[in-house]
Amino acid sequence: MSEVAKTPGVKGRVRLAWEFIRELSTDDAYERYLAHHQAAHPDAPVLSRRAFFEIEQSRKWNGIKRCC
Repeated sequence: MSEVAKTPGVKGRVRLAWEFIRELSTDDAYERYLAHHQAAHPDAPVLSRRAFFEIEQSRKWNGIKRCC
């Protein structure tokens, strides 16, 4: 198979770029949570998207967030 056949087309590159942007911005956090939960805690109940979002917002914004 040639190198040209191995490289993704325009759609593939756009998809990879979009996945990379979502990962950098943590927009894919719920999907990563689901994957981790399935692998590590298959018998435990899964949080809904809304519950996960509320917990993450609380974790992010509550408490002391300063350097000094």
